[in-house]
Amino acid sequence: MSRPARTPDGPRVKAAGPVAFGLDGLDALIAKLSESGYEVKGPVSRGGAVVPGSISGVDDLPAGVHDEQSPGSYRLTQGDDGRLFAWAVGPGSWKGEFFPAHQDVWRARVSDETIEFTEAVGEAAPLAIVGARPCEVRALEVLDRVLKEGTYRDPRYADRREAAFVAVVECASPASTCFCTSMGTGPGIEEGFDLALTEIDDEGGHRFVVRVGSDDGSEMLDGVPSVAADADDLEARARVLGGAAATMGRHLQTEGLAGLLARNMDHPRWSDVGERCLSCGNCTLVCPTCFCSDVHDTTDISGESSRARAWSSCFDLDHSYLHGGAVRASSSSRYRQWMTHKLSTWWDQFDTSGCVGCGRCVTWCPVGIDITEEAASIAASDGATRVSLPSTRGGS
Repeated sequence: MSRPARTPDGPRVKAAGPVAFGLDGLDALIAKLSESGYEVKGPVSRGGAVVPGSISGVDDLPAGVHDEQSPGSYRLTQGDDGRLFAWAVGPGSWKGEFFPAHQDVWRARVSDETIEFTEAVGEAAPLAIVGARPCEVRALEVLDRVLKEGTYRDPRYADRREAAFVAVVECASPASTCFCTSMGTGPGIEEGFDLALTEIDDEGGHRFVVRVGSDDGSEMLDGVPSVAADADDLEARARVLGGAAATMGRHLQTEGLAGLLARNMDHPRWSDVGERCLSCGNCTLVCPTCFCSDVHDTTDISGESSRARAWSSCFDLDHSYLHGGAVRASSSSRYRQWMTHKLSTWWDQFDTSGCVGCGRCVTWCPVGIDITEEAASIAASDGATRVSLPSTRGGS
């Protein structure tokens, strides 16, 4: 027997355990974050994709929006349901909010025979994210290893990251290119958040089951209209996550993968993928963990100088340039560098995988190269050696 739809009209509860609220509760949460001084951002539908954007309430979220993804293909559709998070990740990850694609470092001006340096980035309001996916939270934790906890701490990344509030929404609608279950990064999440929401739309009504992951999360829920989550709510959450895991579109065999790639640096599959790869860098641009950057200095005729940092890609020919030329001159060598770093040598550097299984690199590759397919092909012919090409030299 189904129970009647519940509305969060009961007493407000302190977040000692999971709570449930409806759209009004989510709206109140967003408003409270804004009133607390946060710059609130969440998923918005813009330019034919779901991307991060500023939000002021639930009306800004992509209600009824769904996505269809496959290798080299992405499109949005509009459904007649009111679910706000019925889509998988889009091309823009939350990495860009902490590690911008382009960022001024400093500016300098010559004045009265002196040089005046100024920081190009001023104080910004702390960021509150509403609607990050579990795989994206895991991606930020990977970046933390590199930019916040590593030998060379990036103060701009670290300061903004430490001040951020993260309300994650567990994934119910993985794309055909997703493989977060293989990486242990979704569709659910148990830590690394301030609040974790699970959207449920069943006979019990459209609501969110909310779990608290920090004191900040508990404080932010105080005063937001909600009721204690009951057994039906928790069972509904389990069904949502189980259904998402069962419909995961891709699989990556991770056991022994780092060693597999390390011993197959001359595998013929690299040549095969190199013939298809355009070296466009799309996979690195949409990847939520790629962190390579380059620094550019400019000086104009007025005497003003500036230094800026911008994302870089290992698919750029200049990325491996040393005196005399590029070390990785072919597309196959650049793809091999990207994939083996992501899935193998990242472990040596940062004690974690550089991949969270979001599938963006598969969806946004113009020719549909699939990292899971490439890994499976190498595993299927482990130890294969490159085929020698016939000699082009003449002879008797």
